[in-house]
Amino acid sequence: MHKVNWDDLRFVLAVADGGSVSAASRALGVNHATVLRRIAAFEEAAGLPVFERLAHGYRLRADRADVIEAAREAAARIDQVEGLLRGSGGARAGDLRLTTVDSLACTLVPRVMARLSDAVAPGRVVTLVSNDHLDMARLQADIALRPAPALPDGMIGDLAFDMGFGAYAAPGLGDDAPWLGLAGTAVRSPAGRWMSDNIPLDRIGPGASSFVALREMARQGLGVAILPDLLGRDQHGLDPLDSGPRDLSVPVWVACHRDLDGIARIDKARRVLVSTLASEYGSRRGGSLRG
Repeated sequence: MHKVNWDDLRFVLAVADGGSVSAASRALGVNHATVLRRIAAFEEAAGLPVFERLAHGYRLRADRADVIEAAREAAARIDQVEGLLRGSGGARAGDLRLTTVDSLACTLVPRVMARLSDAVAPGRVVTLVSNDHLDMARLQADIALRPAPALPDGMIGDLAFDMGFGAYAAPGLGDDAPWLGLAGTAVRSPAGRWMSDNIPLDRIGPGASSFVALREMARQGLGVAILPDLLGRDQHGLDPLDSGPRDLSVPVWVACHRDLDGIARIDKARRVLVSTLASEYGSRRGGSLRG
């Protein structure tokens, strides 16, 4: 193994984040060949391959997740040193990337942000909002806060609480009002399956793939929405309805890729998230599980 050129880290991390050489070249403002050359140089110096070359892009090798995590921390420290040399004093190392869905990003995440930020200080918490699952194998995020019946393969995590669902509508909306439909990945959710089993197609009106969007549509009187209670309960302009699902809930997990398990700052942040959410929302804890 030769001495690693730390400037090559930028290229390695850009490919890990973007999932392809083209995405990395756009992010760094360099050409395709430069990225390939710098990745090859890093892997040669390290004495091991970091990525799998696939037809649709580059995927981080599962057994190299710890290498990329260490590279992130090293790159952050280098940025911190450069900031101090510039006299800014404001650079912070070790950003923690939390991915979650929009319904949790606008309800739970702001409530736990202070404690989570303390846990990863002097780094920052960066929230990545996506209703589709990020590819954790590419280390696009460090921690996932996700509602799901079970963890996907390759993930390890803890059950923080169970998120309940109900039907909500604008005050005075009649029983003959349409239901707002679900689209995208929400169709396959427990709420989507409940609608498929209980609401005739001719009763379903406009829809959305986002529960946050459905809430706002319901507030405008466009129909009845099935929503997480976190979004619908005690909200101005919405009333709960008896016609909704009974005892429908989805586990909310705090999870990470299995290769990040045991990294101190990620483990600490996971513990803080689980304990804070479990105590605030008073639901069952499920212990550690692996997907």
